[in-house]
Amino acid sequence: MTTKVPVITIDGPSGAGKGTVSRALAKTLGWHFLDSGAIYRSLAFAVTQAAIDPHNVDAVVSVARSMDLQFEANDPPRILLNGQDIACQIQTEDCGNTASKIAAYGPVRQVLLQKQRDFQREPGLVADGRDMGTVVFPDAPYKIFLTASAEVRAKRRHKQLKEKGADVNLERLTKEIEERDRRDKERAEAPLTVPDGAVLIDSSDLTIDQVIARCLDIIGGR
Repeated sequence: MTTKVPVITIDGPSGAGKGTVSRALAKTLGWHFLDSGAIYRSLAFAVTQAAIDPHNVDAVVSVARSMDLQFEANDPPRILLNGQDIACQIQTEDCGNTASKIAAYGPVRQVLLQKQRDFQREPGLVADGRDMGTVVFPDAPYKIFLTASAEVRAKRRHKQLKEKGADVNLERLTKEIEERDRRDKERAEAPLTVPDGAVLIDSSDLTIDQVIARCLDIIGGR
């Protein structure tokens, strides 16, 4: 891992606004961008497409080793899996739930760990995920933990899905988010936690612009 290249890690639960904030920061700073969630969701998509049982750890690891993944941090982002843009397909709740399950497997995380670290290139990197500041880039000079209540995150996700024409139930969505939070916090491998030295930002009552401004203040103040 190249420690001389600066890294900003933005960790937190699903729906806290990490992706939007991270892309905006990367664009503002002119740095590279890593969406680790996209990597795991892309693997979940590949596993599903191959009709592989997500509980079959060896098979999931095999897919992880062979997949060729690239993504562009535009808005909306393009995510290329073996040359195919799958940005829309990986946004489903089923894909997210599968990603959360397979992310709990140690062998899978080991395979994808180096792929994530390879994004650390000049002039710098903004890394969005759940274990960026604890496992992937523990020596990052800037660490942020972005969170929000499950209810607020469910409402945000519900709004996004409704705008895309999806028929979703807010109560069910809230329960799914709470279950994913529990699973992410309790998993043996790289559980979701606030990294040492991270600044915690609760976005429940903040706009995206306010969160971005706060992040830039943190970076500028160190």
